[in-house]
Amino acid sequence: MTKSLSKNNIWEIFSRFSKVTPEPKGELEYTSPYTLLIAVVLSAQSTDVGVNKATKKLFSFAKTPREMIALGENKIIENIKTIGLYKNKAKNIISLSQKLLDKFDGKVPKTHLELESLPGVGRKTANVVLSMAFGIPTIAVDTHVFRVSNRTGLAIGKNVEEVEKKLIKRLPEEYFFHAHHWLILHGRYTCKARNPLCTECIISDLCPSKAS
Repeated sequence: MTKSLSKNNIWEIFSRFSKVTPEPKGELEYTSPYTLLIAVVLSAQSTDVGVNKATKKLFSFAKTPREMIALGENKIIENIKTIGLYKNKAKNIISLSQKLLDKFDGKVPKTHLELESLPGVGRKTANVVLSMAFGIPTIAVDTHVFRVSNRTGLAIGKNVEEVEKKLIKRLPEEYFFHAHHWLILHGRYTCKARNPLCTECIISDLCPSKAS
């Protein structure tokens, strides 16, 4: 069973991440809080690369809630059908766009409660939008963050909610804002689900799960 990391080792991990990538960025392409929201909704069970290809087409036709509704569900489907669950996602895009117009004057809200009231928006999506669009420190636990947190002992939990709560408690304050992106990038390119690149990992000496 993986042991939890010490406070000093947690600090050291993020210190190293910060030296290698001082300003980590998300890989979804967007130009506004609204286009970010749409991109994150589309990213469920899809890769960022796939989403970016789809949104490049979609956003050439519509970049606001009103434009998206005018475009219509069928046209949205035509532009996003290369990604998973595209029919359901198209319905959610129309519904959330309408709710933004009806309840929020067409603007993306800045609270968890309001964001999660939108169709197709869960806690992870809300956290990503709050952090990337509005600079509000949050931890969005996706599959990469969940895997890295459990493997390293950074935050051991059986579900994303448990991992999120532990990360919030354990992350060093000075590294909190960028922690989400560092963990995603580390999970995506180094601490992979299969065949993790432990020999190339900058924190392998601190990791209790590293491959021998």
